[in-house]
Amino acid sequence: MKFSRLRAVIRKEFLHILRDPRSIGMGIGIPVILLLLFGYALTLDVDDVPIVVWDQSQSPASRELISRFSGSRYFKVNESAGNYPSVVQAIDQRRSRAGLIIPREFSQRTISGRPAKIQWIVDGSDSNTAAIATGYAQAITRGYSQEIILTALRRATGRVFKTPLEVKPRVWFNADLESKNYIVPGLIAVIMMVIAALLTSLTVAREWERGSMEQLISTPLKGPELILGKLFPYFVIGLFDVLLAVLMGQYLFEVPMRGSLILLFILAADFLIGALSLGILISIVTKNQLLANQLALLTTFIPAFILSGFAFPISNMPTIIQGLTHLIPARYLVIILKGVYLKGVGLKILYMEAALMALFAAIMLVLAIAKFRKKLE
Repeated sequence: MKFSRLRAVIRKEFLHILRDPRSIGMGIGIPVILLLLFGYALTLDVDDVPIVVWDQSQSPASRELISRFSGSRYFKVNESAGNYPSVVQAIDQRRSRAGLIIPREFSQRTISGRPAKIQWIVDGSDSNTAAIATGYAQAITRGYSQEIILTALRRATGRVFKTPLEVKPRVWFNADLESKNYIVPGLIAVIMMVIAALLTSLTVAREWERGSMEQLISTPLKGPELILGKLFPYFVIGLFDVLLAVLMGQYLFEVPMRGSLILLFILAADFLIGALSLGILISIVTKNQLLANQLALLTTFIPAFILSGFAFPISNMPTIIQGLTHLIPARYLVIILKGVYLKGVGLKILYMEAALMALFAAIMLVLAIAKFRKKLE
């Protein structure tokens, strides 16, 4: 390998990027747009769920229960109903996501110590929100029921009773349980995988389509020099995208960075080499820009988004699919980014993921170099 030839290819590729606004737009503009769209639009937090209430009791006890719901950060009482059809209509028209129905005898039963039943109707068309909202509703009613029992015991005996068991949760790494704190780091991995492969998937195919590959073949340029020369400019753009994503995460989305920024960039560079090499390999195999673009999307975005653990927990997937996720390099970068961002851990914990990413990078780079042949077909 001769450095002068390698430098010439790098310079040629940089000049092509600078002269082609689409390459700049794809390399820098798309990551910013994706971060803004996913960062703001994709959230798993269930807050301010609108509910409709039909209070048949109209008593201090029922109003106290309703205030527990309206005073919670999880619910917002946005409508009062006077009958069942009104409750159903509010949920059907999506003005409310759930309905709370308090029976007429609610107050009398709670005062006399008899069990009182309330009805909770929830829109199950969004199963995730419905399940979480139902859990919050059960927690609120359980707490209210507990207070009623303790108050009744205090009045009957004159003694102050306390619950025998009290849970004091302590959340590590994401104390406020904000979904953006783990969505944004995982999103960086998905964007890097997609953009890196898309950027380089067109490079060699473009040379074949434009007829300039024949000129390159006639030069003393060797295969490894061509591959590495084409890879380096996009590697620089990829690192700039990582810097951009880190800055946006820090100052725009206010995601805490508890680990080493240097370690994050080193491991991101490791991942970039593998993703870029995959794109070049696709470009070499297809020799067609349209086909290369489609194949790059198919092999990067869908697996990285669905099977990396970014959007869906891997532990909830079927056993066979869980095994397949080990073949998705974005899975390891998602673990690394969340570990560095939220936990502040280093290579002592993340060494296995870092080693597997390095293995992926080496395999992709070797395959790309081995697959390229300086001959006309």
